[in-house]
Amino acid sequence: MRAWAELLRLPALFTVPGDALAGAAALSARPDRRTLLAIDSSLCLYEAGMVLNDWADRTEDAAERPHRPLPSGRVAPAAAFTAACAFTAAGLVLANRAGRPALAVAAPLAATVWSYDLALKHTPAGPFAMAAARGLDLLLGAAATAGRTRAAVPSAALLATHTLAVTNLSRQETREGTPTAALAALATTGALTWWLQRRPTSAPPPDRRSPDGRLPAHRGRPGPGPRAGSGPRAGSGAALRLSASLTAALASAYATTTARSYLRASLNPSPPLTQQAVGAGIRGTVPLQAALIARSGAPAATATALLTAALAPVARRLARRVSIT
Repeated sequence: MRAWAELLRLPALFTVPGDALAGAAALSARPDRRTLLAIDSSLCLYEAGMVLNDWADRTEDAAERPHRPLPSGRVAPAAAFTAACAFTAAGLVLANRAGRPALAVAAPLAATVWSYDLALKHTPAGPFAMAAARGLDLLLGAAATAGRTRAAVPSAALLATHTLAVTNLSRQETREGTPTAALAALATTGALTWWLQRRPTSAPPPDRRSPDGRLPAHRGRPGPGPRAGSGPRAGSGAALRLSASLTAALASAYATTTARSYLRASLNPSPPLTQQAVGAGIRGTVPLQAALIARSGAPAATATALLTAALAPVARRLARRVSIT
């Protein structure tokens, strides 16, 4: 069981639910059953990527990380590959249950995961593929919850930018590197922290999709704006101030989680400090997601953002027992 926990990188799972929740919030849609299906689909596809990553790297890990589950013999390669296939199939089935728009995003997400692990990881396109996968995961939540994704693209781009920086840094986890990747990640953290605290544009109209997941026939016409009291933008100035304060606090938590480790890795780009920086970057995904949710001003954004942020200390505690990278 411990070998599988290491292979699946269980602490990293806590960085996944916030993707779908941020996607729903970007469209001012309340999380619902379809959002939960998107989260389940994301978890499956994420684990498919984790297992497939180690399966593809088992020869390299035998030399550089012999303690990992596959090179150490604690998990058989055939079992790992079978698990990756099963997780992928389950993720696509769950996305299909959330509706056709969700499946339309989950399919390229699954293809990106497999392409990264099997072909792109060690190429210049690798970090961009990983960033695209995280961005698509956020769009999956938007597509499942509201049947559309356009308004969620800016949030997906911010999350993808963070992932690009962390993935680029992770490429020197097992060797002596240069300060460049850590400095780039540090600069990215600063830019995203600043951007999060900018005043967002007006919210998109609320979800108008019918319970069966189909869009109404009049979808070509502009929908009505948010109902009075449906979110911070439609409410009082106090609600707006609460949203801004929470966003600032979460943005600060994001910067605090990542910046110190990035700085240390830039001053001494050794494998141990780089691995710590990568772990901090992965954990930093959670407060970033929470800040995106709070910034959206969506219905129930405050509660959803706080719930998402609460996943960070759980992941940190579990990471003390099982490596997150």
